[in-house]
Amino acid sequence: MASLLFFIAVLGGSMGFSAGAVHKVGDSQGWTIMGNPNYTAWAVSKTFHVGDVVVFEYNKQFHNVLQVTRQAYRMCDASAPLATFTSGNDSIPIKTPGHHYFLCGIPTHCTLGQKVDIRIPKSSSATAPSPGGGGAPTGTSAAAPSPNANGASTLHSMRLPGVVVVVGQLLMLVLWMCLG
Repeated sequence: MASLLFFIAVLGGSMGFSAGAVHKVGDSQGWTIMGNPNYTAWAVSKTFHVGDVVVFEYNKQFHNVLQVTRQAYRMCDASAPLATFTSGNDSIPIKTPGHHYFLCGIPTHCTLGQKVDIRIPKSSSATAPSPGGGGAPTGTSAAAPSPNANGASTLHSMRLPGVVVVVGQLLMLVLWMCLG
């Protein structure tokens, strides 16, 4: 009986967690200079929160993603990035409030507008736990959702509730009851 109560406590405690939104930078255009995308307008049209993930999709032969300081962002200075991403499909979790500056480090791309300021309001509360804590990004990336028929990302800016966690725990409960 005690182990059942423990399991129910763990289940109930984790129901409050949910994953952040996934934002594909540039929406269907992705991270490019082709077609003159306006990343400033794109970023202003979104609401970002701590725990969200920004996804940069691009042709890695022609572009990259550098996370930079405010000054480097304003000057399009790619000489001393805080982090460098080069996979062509980079998922970057936003772990802290404030401004997060990104640009393409290929010469002239930033001056042509390939830069974005992701702003998380100071009042934004975390929507997902941060297992690794704060700090600079590691440069790793995960697969981004693939576009659907109309070119929009299937997970684009969608809040993902903790349903997966709850379903997994319910399955564990059923297995525990059947085997225990």
